[in-house]
Amino acid sequence: MTDCIFCKIVKGEIPASKVYEDDAILAFDDIHPMAPVHVILITKEHIATLMDVDKNHTDVMGRLIAAAQKVAQIKKVAAGGFRAVVNCNSDGGQVVFHLHMHLLGGRKLEDQLG
Repeated sequence: MTDCIFCKIVKGEIPASKVYEDDAILAFDDIHPMAPVHVILITKEHIATLMDVDKNHTDVMGRLIAAAQKVAQIKKVAAGGFRAVVNCNSDGGQVVFHLHMHLLGGRKLEDQLG
């Protein structure tokens, strides 16, 4: 994807405040945080939405969850708790059509975001 902002971040074309990275996942601080800790975790492979995940992506989905656990530890929210959210398509609140997870924490979260 040539116009995908997350693909550009993966390629290093757009800077990001990296929190965690491995060969499949990149995590960085959200530039418009909705909580004291708000990290975006993305797959390095461009997958547009959660609905585009298929049997070939089971490994990367497991790695996304494992990365979220590591980020929660790095950001020191693992013990107190955090929220992990994947929005899917426009009605689900997805704005960037590249599979990603929001990890939010650092305070008691309300029932709804935003």
